[in-house]
Amino acid sequence: MIIGYHDETLTLFGFGVDSFIEMLSGLGIAVMISSIKRNPESQKSKFETRALRITGFSFYLLAAGLLTGVILSIIYSHTPETTFWGIVISLVSLLVMIWLMRAKKKAGKQLNSEPIISDANCTRICVYMSVVVLVSSLIYELTGFIYADAIGAVGLIYFSISEGREAFDKANGFIIQK
Repeated sequence: MIIGYHDETLTLFGFGVDSFIEMLSGLGIAVMISSIKRNPESQKSKFETRALRITGFSFYLLAAGLLTGVILSIIYSHTPETTFWGIVISLVSLLVMIWLMRAKKKAGKQLNSEPIISDANCTRICVYMSVVVLVSSLIYELTGFIYADAIGAVGLIYFSISEGREAFDKANGFIIQK
């Protein structure tokens, strides 16, 4: 996020914000795993539902911010300083996210936890987002195509909306204990 801001790369900045949201989601998953291990027969909690809704809202907010950035980038013909770090970070992210997605799916299946499995699916989308950042960064770095960063950000908007919708769908399907 900081590097994206410094290099004025909308796609990398958006990817950084997405990573921050994922980190917060991961903390929520850690709490859920702990709770499930203590009481495997428990129903879904208000915490799980609230966490999914906050995550969904955060992704919608990210999409709105990116859309604003895309519009401003096009109006002002803004270009990034460089997209080198977008290439490096997205390559590392691809490796880490693939490993993390598999680990989350395994834990979710072992604990029979839909929120953890859902979080693994969100991580799969992060893999796709890493590809978007990598491709748009490579295109800009190799060709200087002025709209590569804005087009990459549009890709991130699509995936952010998808993640937000999935989080809300999962939250709405839970049985809430009172």
